[in-house]
Amino acid sequence: MSTTIPSLVSFKPSFPSTKVHAFRPQFRRNIIGFSLKPPRFSLGKRFAVNDKGGGGDVVVGVDEAEKEARGQSTMPERFRYLAKEAPTPPLRWPWFVVMAFLIYAWRAVLFELSNWRNAAFAIVRFIGYLLKYALAVVYHFIGSPITFSVRCAEDLFYTVRACYSWIIANAPVPDLTIIIVLASIVLAIAEATVPNCVNNQPYVLTVSGLIGYAAVRGYISEPLFWTLLLGVYGFSKFVKKSDDISSAMPVAAVLAAVGEPWVRVLVIVSYTALAIYQHSKMLSEGKEVEEVETRVRLPIPLLFAALAIGLRIAAKWAGYRHLTWMIV
Repeated sequence: MSTTIPSLVSFKPSFPSTKVHAFRPQFRRNIIGFSLKPPRFSLGKRFAVNDKGGGGDVVVGVDEAEKEARGQSTMPERFRYLAKEAPTPPLRWPWFVVMAFLIYAWRAVLFELSNWRNAAFAIVRFIGYLLKYALAVVYHFIGSPITFSVRCAEDLFYTVRACYSWIIANAPVPDLTIIIVLASIVLAIAEATVPNCVNNQPYVLTVSGLIGYAAVRGYISEPLFWTLLLGVYGFSKFVKKSDDISSAMPVAAVLAAVGEPWVRVLVIVSYTALAIYQHSKMLSEGKEVEEVETRVRLPIPLLFAALAIGLRIAAKWAGYRHLTWMIV
């Protein structure tokens, strides 16, 4: 099939003969119809159209380059700008296949990761069982000392906590002040008579202070209290070979601090008389008291008493004893 189109450069129409009437209705007897025969035109220049779909491959007047540029279109090149060609829709169905493979691959990855995770957890559980077994073996041999040490530490912690709570809540500031003053008087008399005697026996003074605290709190009875004080004096006198002032100083300090009022007066007077007697004895023997320029270290019991006073006063001044200072 070939179609001829008049050239735009030279247009030479050829009128049909009188026998053919194009696009005009023709009336026949008993039939009403139209004759649709196409008109005939004579062309000065012919253009060929690829009619490949009609069963033929007729190309006239078109070279191969133009044929390749035109492709399979049946519209001439000069009229293509008049029609809007629809873009070719993207091919989407292969993405579903890709997504299916990706989902399957990710499922496989998750499966492998779960296997590795289960293996790691199994190894960790096995190590935990081994550690528990080792701890059980060790505890079988040294479990009792460990339990005893833990209980001792717990008892010590609760004891310190109870003491701190008692100090914050009920520390007797006037009594502690009197204890510090009277014990300091005894220590000053002993230091004036025998220089450096306080620094020479700090542990004996600490033990004496603990004995006095236990007697005040009622942890020990009165006979045991006097027995322990006698043992402290004997240790200083016969074991450490100290003089009378140094040996009696811990006992006199404890009695002056925690004794009854008449015991305090008696102890201070007696200890002062003993210091005067020893000093006069030393002068009669021609011994002079050496001046030792050393700093006297405060005994630990007096330091704790001063700390308790400070904590009590600070808690009372702050006014938040039940919230911030007091440990319940």
